[in-house]
Amino acid sequence: MLKTKILRERIDYTGDQLRSHFVREKAGITSDGVVAFRGACAVTGPRLVDLEDAEQHSSIIAEEMLHFIGEHFECSLRETNYRLRLFVGIVGEFIRELAPDLVLNRDGDDLYIAGKKLTVAIATVTPVSTVFHCGVNIDPRGAPIPAVGLGEIGVDEEKFTAAVLERYRQECLSIDRAIRKVRGVG
Repeated sequence: MLKTKILRERIDYTGDQLRSHFVREKAGITSDGVVAFRGACAVTGPRLVDLEDAEQHSSIIAEEMLHFIGEHFECSLRETNYRLRLFVGIVGEFIRELAPDLVLNRDGDDLYIAGKKLTVAIATVTPVSTVFHCGVNIDPRGAPIPAVGLGEIGVDEEKFTAAVLERYRQECLSIDRAIRKVRGVG
């Protein structure tokens, strides 16, 4: 069973948070879980998990983001990437519901509004689990590419955060139910 929690403390995301048991340390969640928190974003150099970004000496920077860190203990890296894309799809669904006039596009695990990047996302493996980070810009100042934030599109961050976490929790519960309700064939 997946558990979720919104952390009230501000945590600036540096990439160090993308590790095993961060969710447990910050939220006391000992099962699969996702936490959300607010903070700046500055990921550079050896903290970049994406090898293509690292090879290009890229950086991920924003004045303020809404960060989601997820951890799954019995998933492969492939399955966690699928789950991350499901998570990003849920983020996109809520953006569409809250701001239906926007032109929102998904490319892999990234969301764009009118060609400006709204999210960053990555999944990786740890010695005991798989983890993902999804960052949603609130104030994208400092971003090295054209970016947009929730503040610019008028999305209520608190309602949005709670709704995204709950829908993802429900999707994971639904997946667990689906694999337990079928019989084998053949």
